[in-house]
Amino acid sequence: MTIGWHFDNTYSKLPNTFKEEIKPTPVHNPELVILNEELAKDLNLNFSNINKKQQAEIFSGNLLPKNTNTIAQAYAGHQFGHFTMLGDGRAVLLGEHLINENNRFDIQFKGSGKTSFSRGGDGRAALGPMLREYIISEALYSLNIQTTRSLAVVKTGEKVVRENLLQGAILTRVASSHIRVGTFQYIAAKQNIKDLKILVDYSVDRHFPEIKFSENKALDLLNLVMLKQCDLIVDWMRVGFIHGVMNTDNMAISGETIDYGPCAFMDHYDPKTVFSSIDKFGRYAYSNQPPIAKWNLARLAECLIPLIDTNEDKSIKIASEIINNFQKIYELKWLNMMRNKLGLFGENKNDLNLIKNLLNWMKKNKADYTNTFCYLMGINIKDKIFYDKSFTDWVSEWKLRSTLNNSNKEKQIKLMMKVNPVVIPRNHKVEEALSEANNNNFDLMTKLLFILKNPYSTKNDISEFQYPAPFSKNKYQTFCGT
Repeated sequence: MTIGWHFDNTYSKLPNTFKEEIKPTPVHNPELVILNEELAKDLNLNFSNINKKQQAEIFSGNLLPKNTNTIAQAYAGHQFGHFTMLGDGRAVLLGEHLINENNRFDIQFKGSGKTSFSRGGDGRAALGPMLREYIISEALYSLNIQTTRSLAVVKTGEKVVRENLLQGAILTRVASSHIRVGTFQYIAAKQNIKDLKILVDYSVDRHFPEIKFSENKALDLLNLVMLKQCDLIVDWMRVGFIHGVMNTDNMAISGETIDYGPCAFMDHYDPKTVFSSIDKFGRYAYSNQPPIAKWNLARLAECLIPLIDTNEDKSIKIASEIINNFQKIYELKWLNMMRNKLGLFGENKNDLNLIKNLLNWMKKNKADYTNTFCYLMGINIKDKIFYDKSFTDWVSEWKLRSTLNNSNKEKQIKLMMKVNPVVIPRNHKVEEALSEANNNNFDLMTKLLFILKNPYSTKNDISEFQYPAPFSKNKYQTFCGT
C-alpha cells in the first residue's frame, strides 16, 4: 500500500528499562469513525488509495505498517501529588514517522489493549473519551497552542466496561514525542546513572539539538523545558483551557499539551473553576495550573540533580534557582499575553491593575471569559451584563490606556483578533456531539470540528456555538475515561 509511512524507531532502541515490546491486541470488527485528512497530508500520508475497511484495519492495529516496532513506554508520575510507577497501560507506540531528516513524529495507538503496565486495567478505551481527545486536541491546534494531534478514531466493535457498557474505540495520536516528566522520574527511580544520561542525551537530540554540545546538558535541558512549559500554560490561560489532570506523567518535555482526559473550557470566569470529577480539592483548577507546572518542573529538576553537578548540595542550589525563576518568567509572559488580549501596545505602570480590575469584575458578575473579550473587540454579543455601570467605567479607563504608544483602533483590533478566539469548544456542545456520536450520528461532531477549525474568524454562522450552556443547578463534570 503506497500510503507513505516512513518509520525510523529510535526510542525502541533504548535499553529495555525504557519500554516493553508488545503488539496491539487485535479487535474483531474495526470501523473507521474519522480520519484527519488535513493532518495526514501534513505527514505526507495518502490514504485515498485504500478503502475505509482497510483504513480501519490499520488504525485498529489489526494491520500494522511495515517497519513499525511496537512498544509500550515506561514512565512514572505524581498523580494528584502521589508518586506511582506507571507506563503505557492502554497505549502502544508504533514508532516514529519521518517527514524529513528534521521532522519525526510518534504514532501511537490509545486504547489498543493490555500491557505489563496496565495495573489491572482492561487496556481499552471508550468511543466518547477518544472523540473528546480528537475534538479538543484539534481545537487547541487551531487556537495556535502546542499540542499532540489526532489522526484517526476507529470503533473496535467491542464493548468496554465502565459505569455502563460502552462502545470501544482506538485513537491514533501524533506527537513530537511522548517523553514526559514522568519518564525522567521512572528512570531516576531506578537509580541507574547510565540510563539517566542516555535519557538526557536522547531528549536533547530529539527536541533541543541546539544544546547538544553544551557543557551542562542537564541544566540547559531543565531551562528549556521550563520555558516551553511557561509558554504552554500562558496559552492555556489565554483561552480558558483547563487540562484537568496535570500529573507529571501528563507533562511532555516537548511543551505539547498531552493526554486529554477530563479537560474542558471555562465559560463564566472564576479562577477556581474545576470540572474534573476526580479533582475533589481543585488541585488542577484553572488558576492552579501555573503553580502546578512549577511543581512538576521541580520534580524534573530532582531527577536531574546527579547530572547537574557532582556536588549534590551545589546541584540542588543551581536547580532551585532555575525553578524559582519560573514565577517571574511566567508572570511577565502572562502580563504581556493579557496586554495582547486587550490590544494594549507597549507598557504602562497601571496595566496590571487595569487587567486585575477587569478579571475581578468578570468573576463578581459571572461574565463569560471568551465573550467578554469578543465584546471588547466590537463583536455583537447579546448580554445585558455589559451595560453594568462598573463595566462601562472600566471600559472608559481601557479606552484611555488604548490611546497610548502610537496605537489606533485598527491596530488594536487586529492584535486582539489574533489572540482572542470568537469560538471555543463549548462544553455543552462537545457533550451534545459526543452523545450523538455514541448513537452513531456524527453530524454535529462534523459541524463542530468545522466551526472550531477557524476559531478567530467571525465569517461562519457560529452564534449557536458562541454562548455557554443555559443555567443549570447541576454542576458540569468531566471524567477520565479509564
